[in-house]
Order: sequence, then C-alpha cells, then structure tokens
Amino acid sequence: MTLARTVLDAVVAEVDRLGFRAHGLHVLVGDETAERHWSPDLRRDVHSVAKGVVVLAVGIAAHDGVLSLDDPVGTLLPDVTLGPGVRDVTLRHLLTMTSGIDMPWSPTETTDWPDLARAFLGRPTSGRSFQYANASTYTAARALDARVGDVGAYVQDRLFDPLGIDDLAWDRCPLGHVVTGGGLLLRTAEVARVGRLLRDRGDLDGRQLVPAAVVDAMHDDWVAAGSSPAYDRYALAGWGGPGRLWRLHGAYGQLVLLDPVADAVVTITADDHERADATAAAVARVLTDLVPA
Repeated sequence: MTLARTVLDAVVAEVDRLGFRAHGLHVLVGDETAERHWSPDLRRDVHSVAKGVVVLAVGIAAHDGVLSLDDPVGTLLPDVTLGPGVRDVTLRHLLTMTSGIDMPWSPTETTDWPDLARAFLGRPTSGRSFQYANASTYTAARALDARVGDVGAYVQDRLFDPLGIDDLAWDRCPLGHVVTGGGLLLRTAEVARVGRLLRDRGDLDGRQLVPAAVVDAMHDDWVAAGSSPAYDRYALAGWGGPGRLWRLHGAYGQLVLLDPVADAVVTITADDHERADATAAAVARVLTDLVPA
C-alpha cells in the first residue's frame, strides 16, 4: 500500500468519525495520489479557495511586469474616488486583508452596490489592521483586470490551461467581472492540481508557472489575523495551521492542506462549515503521525 493510500484511509476514518459531510478527498504525497468520493464528482463552488487563485494570477502578472504587488491601488484604478487614507493601500494590502477598510460581508454584496470596488475603496481606512472581506479580493481582481483585461480569461489562459483544466466557470457580478471571493467552480481533483502547484512552489513539470517567491509569500509573510488558534495568521490568501500545515480554506469545508514536512497535499471539498476546522486538525494529526518531523 502506498503512503498516499495510507493517508487517505486514515483521513476517511476521521471524516467518518466526525460525521463530516465531504464530497471528495484527494491525497498527494510525493508523486503518489489517492482519492475518494462520497457524492458525484461535480464542479462546485470552492468559495475562498478562489482567493488563492487570484493571488497566483497577480503573481503571474507581476512576473510579466504589468503590475507590482506594492502598487498603490489608486494608481491601478485611477478613476476611482478613494476614501480617507486609501491612497496608501496597495495591491498587497488588499490580498493580505490589511487595507484596514471595513466592509461588512453580505451574501448579495456585488448587487448591494452599483460598483462594489468603488464602494469599498471609497470607505476610510483605519491603517494596516486586518479586515477580512471578500470585497478586498474582488477589488484586487478589478485592479488586475485594469492591466490584463478580463481576469477570468487571463486565469484560464495563464493558469488553468497549463494545469489541464478546461472551460473554467466563475460567477460574475452585474458589471461582468469575476467575483473572486468565491464563485469559482471546480472538481476535487482540479482543486488538487492547484494544491500540487502550491506545494511545488509554482513549478509545473519544470516550467515556472508562478514565481516561487509569490507562493512562498502565501505561507511565510504572515500578518496577525486574530486570537483564534485556527485563524491567527494570514498571508497572501493562506492561513497558518493547523499544526505544521498551512492551508487555503473556503466556506463549507473547502480545504487545501499543505504539509511541507510530508511533501503532501490533502484536498477536500465538502458541504459542512461546522466541522471543517476539526477535520483540518484531524488531517494534521494523521500526517504528523505517519510522517514525523
């Protein structure tokens, strides 16, 4: 039995023990893979995992020289009226949720405002405090759009086509822009291809698809995010933990769990917000037990 299969069986046992409502599970350890499905293998919304995809797209654009993570957002969107202090907010601040702009979440936020990006940037900033908001990633994608054109088409061409993922589907706002804080539909194995790219620091079969420094910053350049142990560190779309892991984490249990020690990625799609943190912690225990430091 391969180590990937051993990990998979152990994680399945934890999913069953917790009663976690998983759709799919994909395990990558080294070059070994194993997977399990509890429901039809359909494309489903991966929620905030999409934020990681936006970071990768911005990294590609930065490598192309069309923008920088440290560009002030006002220079990327020069026709937007900025709120007090917002002229100092950069693209990096938007993607690390440190713009200090308070925008309460709403399930209909892209239709609550004539233009969500303008509404977001028109608010005042409190400084470099952590303020998690889907509107922040949406606004970052609008800034990217200003330099590369339609972000959905750009991501398809520069990221998903090389990964072998065809006909990518995004939700779009009434203005036609991809939503990016969620609304990206992928199968479990497709999410796992993104996870492999992250594990391999942006390298795809010897081709540097995304700059390694950008992937590293997704789990190295931490900002303080709060006091909750599961959500105390955030970087460029990456959360710290559990344990020695780092992760992309979407609502309702969409998890890309990366363990650098085990050279492993465990990808889970689900419909269970309540048990997601416990499941992530269980995966961390499984990997630590099977591949000690």
